[in-house]
Amino acid sequence: MKTSVHPVVFFDIGCKDLEKNTLFYQNLFGWSPTGIPFANLIDTGTSDGIEGQITALGHEPHNYVMVYIQVDDINAHLEHVVSEGGQKVLGPITLPGGKQFAWFKDPEENMLGLVTKP
Repeated sequence: MKTSVHPVVFFDIGCKDLEKNTLFYQNLFGWSPTGIPFANLIDTGTSDGIEGQITALGHEPHNYVMVYIQVDDINAHLEHVVSEGGQKVLGPITLPGGKQFAWFKDPEENMLGLVTKP
């Protein structure tokens, strides 16, 4: 696989109670939520860092923190995850606007996400 730059470009913070957890981070860091189904997008108030959201999926896993690594070819990277000893967990799933995401576990069971450019 070709070596290239793959930045972390997004994060999720999973929860059972979306309103309560959103208020926690809003009060803690001053982040501004924008409601979408099952999630609140977060405006951290700066162009530094990465964007994110607080999510209530309505099913397990409820509590998690997820980082997403940007890739060009999500299927090729999922194959590479498996060939390196990791495990595909979810996806790829196509989002409105055409970008895709997937979740995988590394060999130590840490879960991470992949996402394509819009």
